Amino acid sequence: MNGEIEPHNLKSAAVLKSGSAEYEEISNGISDSIEHCVLRLNPKPGEKILDLATGTGWTSRVIARRGASVTGVDIGADLVATATRRAAADGLNITYEIGDAEHLPFEDGAFDAVISTCGVMFASRPEAAARELGRVCRKGGRIALTTWLSDSNLFKMFMIMKPYMPPPPAPAPPSPFEWGRTERIGELLAGAFDLKFEKGISFYREPSGEAAWVTFSNGYGPTKTLAANLDEGRRAELRRDFIAFHDGFRTDLGICVPREYWVTLGTRRA
Repeated sequence: MNGEIEPHNLKSAAVLKSGSAEYEEISNGISDSIEHCVLRLNPKPGEKILDLATGTGWTSRVIARRGASVTGVDIGADLVATATRRAAADGLNITYEIGDAEHLPFEDGAFDAVISTCGVMFASRPEAAARELGRVCRKGGRIALTTWLSDSNLFKMFMIMKPYMPPPPAPAPPSPFEWGRTERIGELLAGAFDLKFEKGISFYREPSGEAAWVTFSNGYGPTKTLAANLDEGRRAELRRDFIAFHDGFRTDLGICVPREYWVTLGTRRA
């Protein structure tokens, strides 16, 4: 049974929809951080695990191959449809549902573990999302999260896009990169979980900054929507700045952008 999207998140759901199947390339670019998070979660065969903000299902497929029973949830209907097709093509039995991280369609304690790889941090109401993590994870269960550091190169990429974005509503929603500080993660989750942290670096590799622009402007909803809503001149300026940022990480073989993140592992207290 699919859950309802909170009214204030319908616009975000539409933005994510725009990435659709091409979002798989975005997941490919962070696959090293996904493997890191799954390693620390250490899913066991037969465990019931929720992959929150599953996107096109990359993380859920990694976990399913370890024998766990996986449910993937995302706010984007097209992303869920793509995840379903990809799991079927790989012969993996994974359940996918449309759902909002702030109001999940599951019973209390429904899962042995919950994982979210650079996903839950983008919930517009982090306190609500954090409460849901605690609610659907059974006592003694685990959560594993990856969240970009608040001064990471991924954050700096968003700062390249910010001048081209419309003004935020008043009051402005909290920055997702607040999840990049362990102090803030503790404020959100330490009431229900015993937390441990480990820093990691994901390396985003492309042939060029131009290739990075193609990947993000086709596959990443926020970048794709932003570019589509700009006039031709401003879109060309955004493209120029986006490419220049990524070309700042050139090597002899292409570009390699180090993007720093936290892995948070939590154990649900009884």
